[in-house]
Amino acid sequence: MKSVKLLMSLIFTLGVMNFAQAQTSIDEIVKEWERAKTYTKEYLDAMPETGYALKPTPEMRSFAEQMLHFTDANYGFTAAATGGKSPIGMGESEKSTDKSKANVTKLVMAGYDFVISSVKKMTPAQLNENIKLFGRFEMTKGMALAKCFEHQTHHRGQTTVYIRLAGAKPPQEKLF
Repeated sequence: MKSVKLLMSLIFTLGVMNFAQAQTSIDEIVKEWERAKTYTKEYLDAMPETGYALKPTPEMRSFAEQMLHFTDANYGFTAAATGGKSPIGMGESEKSTDKSKANVTKLVMAGYDFVISSVKKMTPAQLNENIKLFGRFEMTKGMALAKCFEHQTHHRGQTTVYIRLAGAKPPQEKLF
């Protein structure tokens, strides 16, 4: 009887620890997305209005298009990972005809708000659920969110060059 109580206590303790660890994971994911939103806003602010149309070469996206491209992906990845519905259609942000600094900033920040609010609604167990991202790639929902984070980081990083080409100074690294 004593060993059964000890075993039950151990199982309960491990379960609580796993729940706490998973909840911390959700809290940490939200914290990282909030940091990314703040950092991206600094990029949007650093680029002069005239630089939003800048393309380093004709075949590349403009600064505005880069920002809107990863915003569309933020919606798509997050909707797929969370099972939520994206409020915008695929590629809708990038197709916007208003690529002004004010409108791009508004659209990009709304994309981050969608990611953050969607992740906050997730349960810890959902991070480990398997999905087929975009009908092709099998992974957990947590990994899909990580891939989304990697994608936005990649494209935001590309825009560092755009900002320098526009004669402005990019924001200081915001890793933590």
